[in-house]
Amino acid sequence: MTRLGSNDWKDRLFASLVYLIPLYYVLEFGIFLFNQFPFLRLITIPLLPLAYLYSIIPFARFIIFIALFALVIRNSKFSHFLRYNVMQAILIDILLILVNLIVGILLGGIGGLFIETLYNVIFLGTLVACVYSIYLSATGKYAELPGISEAAYSQVPF
Repeated sequence: MTRLGSNDWKDRLFASLVYLIPLYYVLEFGIFLFNQFPFLRLITIPLLPLAYLYSIIPFARFIIFIALFALVIRNSKFSHFLRYNVMQAILIDILLILVNLIVGILLGGIGGLFIETLYNVIFLGTLVACVYSIYLSATGKYAELPGISEAAYSQVPF
């Protein structure tokens, strides 16, 4: 994607930090990997402030979603780079919510290897997408995730 303007360090920092939100929500899918590989729990260390925030504020997930959408994405005073990355992180989060609903409804009673593999794929896929996006955002480049980037760009066209 072409650069639509210069990105200062504050835009890069906030654009990188916003991807911690979907990382926090994908942790529930990583339960099997955390049990098999305890060192993976180190991933949760940067997420502790977010976990504390969610524990003390009722409806924090909804409040943060509305605040980011209304105050950042729809505010043209912020750079396109920042608004695009916030939208992309929100779309990843919405995708996780939908996957969680579908898995809960369709596969709620099923256990075993299939559900464990599905949870691992969801966890690792989201982890890779978020780490990739954090890295590119920190370097000032647009993260391109298939499907999600097109939807984010259509919501933040300018």
